[in-house]
Amino acid sequence: MLDQKEHKDQNDNSNNSNGKLKKSGSTQESTMKQINHQRIRDRAQQLKSDLLDSMSVQLEELLDGFVSTVEQIEVGEETSELTSTQKKGRKQDLPDKLFVTRRSVLTELFEISHIRTIYHIFVAILIVFSLNTILYDVLEKGSFNFNFEMIQWAFGKFPKVMAMWVLMKASTLIIVYPSFYYWAANRKPGNAGLYDFVWIGLVIIYQLAFLLIPLLYLIEHELPPASSVIITSEQTRLIMKTHSFIRENTARVMYQKKDDDKKSENSCPDFSKYLYFLFCPTLVYRDNYPRTQSISWRYVVTNFLQVLACLFYIYYIFERFCVPVFQNFNADHITPKGFILSVFGCMMPGTLVLFIAFFAILHSWLNAFAEMLRFGDRLFYKDWWNSTTFSNYYRTWNVVVHDWLYTYIYKDLCKFIGHSNRSGAMACVFLISAVFHEYILTCTFKFFYPVLFVMFAGAGFGFIFLTDKGSNRSWNVFMWVALFIGNGLLMCLYSMEFYARQNCPIRMENFLDLVIPRSWFCDLPNKEV
Repeated sequence: MLDQKEHKDQNDNSNNSNGKLKKSGSTQESTMKQINHQRIRDRAQQLKSDLLDSMSVQLEELLDGFVSTVEQIEVGEETSELTSTQKKGRKQDLPDKLFVTRRSVLTELFEISHIRTIYHIFVAILIVFSLNTILYDVLEKGSFNFNFEMIQWAFGKFPKVMAMWVLMKASTLIIVYPSFYYWAANRKPGNAGLYDFVWIGLVIIYQLAFLLIPLLYLIEHELPPASSVIITSEQTRLIMKTHSFIRENTARVMYQKKDDDKKSENSCPDFSKYLYFLFCPTLVYRDNYPRTQSISWRYVVTNFLQVLACLFYIYYIFERFCVPVFQNFNADHITPKGFILSVFGCMMPGTLVLFIAFFAILHSWLNAFAEMLRFGDRLFYKDWWNSTTFSNYYRTWNVVVHDWLYTYIYKDLCKFIGHSNRSGAMACVFLISAVFHEYILTCTFKFFYPVLFVMFAGAGFGFIFLTDKGSNRSWNVFMWVALFIGNGLLMCLYSMEFYARQNCPIRMENFLDLVIPRSWFCDLPNKEV
């Protein structure tokens, strides 16, 4: 009996234990299910977030692509539209520049891991250049010098540069806006009269003085190359800005109706709009631009650091590939063999300088200011590297300058000479652009050697008609070959002339010495040419 009772108790204990184990196992299983369910929910939320982000990016890209396509259709097919319109006896103007919120092309490309790798490769090359310079100085000179003499020389007399920049900027604020406001407020509505012609004459005088005074300042103080580039580039930019502001708002004032009670309010924009325009990264004036909602100061600092890195990049390229070849310029460089070797030796570094200058100015510098000013339309360039025609390359390489040339030179000339003579208007655009490019180089190097002018206004303009119908990808190869050769010629010829003026004797103590290339006659006896 006792054994049976003990056995029964043991069975009860065993059953209770098994029940607890089952209950415990069920609890653990329930907990694991909850954990798994939570993981699934988290994963679903993450998938939902990724999907929404992806759809947002794709939708934005589609909208940007649609806007770009519309612009290309409007500009690219305008000829056929105008032809059909003219046949019907109606007049149609060229489309205006439209500002919409858009990101820069490289900003979108940098989101792709493969493109970021190319960016990292360029950073690695910069590091290698730096190490190469350090090791060269240590092994050859026994010490490393951090003074970067070439940069210090190129940006010399910087206080004088800033003084002239302040004067130029102040003139646009103190002279341009108050003068325009006075003219707009006191002009009587109606057709153009003597008062209007006086105003236009004063504008022309101001622009001529704005060109002449900084030029005389450069000559008087003998500013070095980089400092001269800053002055002439800012001079050109401010001339284009003030012309845009006056051109847009003069038409508004001239078309003012006599019975408009809000004349003073509608005819002249607020000073705050003008001030914003002077600093925002566009050359086409509008009262309002698309704006972003916030500022990322980290993005601003990153872009300015990239500009600084590009500056050192260009320094290393000139220090390693240009100066050693041309600093001892002599008669050996003038021979056909020496010239050809020099040109091909400059092709790669010259094209690298093109890339780096494009990235530093049109991407980093403009995006930094756009971010600080919450400027929404950041399409400062398009995918020019995919161009199969030179006409598309010129339109997409520098959209900021192209928009100004298209709006205030090309469109106005088409209205003046007729839409049927669009080639003539295009030739004038190229001529004006080539003149100002050559003007900047002439002020930079302090001699007139119109290589860029001839290549830009001559061969560059001719290539438009040569490749105008090209759509095959082989034309893209042709474009790149032409860019490599052109940049090699530019770097070689300007470097030869720059160092020839240091190493070759002066033969003419007059103005002709500035316009006759000294590198052509360096091998002649020391007598007047």
